[in-house]
Amino acid sequence: MKENRLCLNCNEVLLGRKDQKFCDAHCKSAYHYEQLQNNPSSFYKKVDRQLKKNRQLLKSYNKPGKATVRAAILLEQGFNPRYFTHFWKNKKGHIYFFVYEFGFHSVMENGKKKYLLVTWQPYMEKIDT
Repeated sequence: MKENRLCLNCNEVLLGRKDQKFCDAHCKSAYHYEQLQNNPSSFYKKVDRQLKKNRQLLKSYNKPGKATVRAAILLEQGFNPRYFTHFWKNKKGHIYFFVYEFGFHSVMENGKKKYLLVTWQPYMEKIDT
């Protein structure tokens, strides 16, 4: 008696090659995507990828060491302000979020949300107690 082979994703009977594991490309993609999502190290990879993306964008828009850019521009290119490595609070109480050495602070100018971009400076190391 011949045993039916089933698609690893949707459990449909497979017809064709003996080494076939999926009924079509969609099932193959969906299966591997699900496996990746259930992998505990995928969260780390997702965060790491986003931090690298954020750093690259902040670096590219902050050539002079201090700049202002519309938030929409950064967001359209994949910037996510929820991912940062540390923060610094200045004497005025403004909080700057940093992605390694590149920081940003949200401001409103002329009714538009913008980010003030800065580069980490040695005086920021001082911890107030």
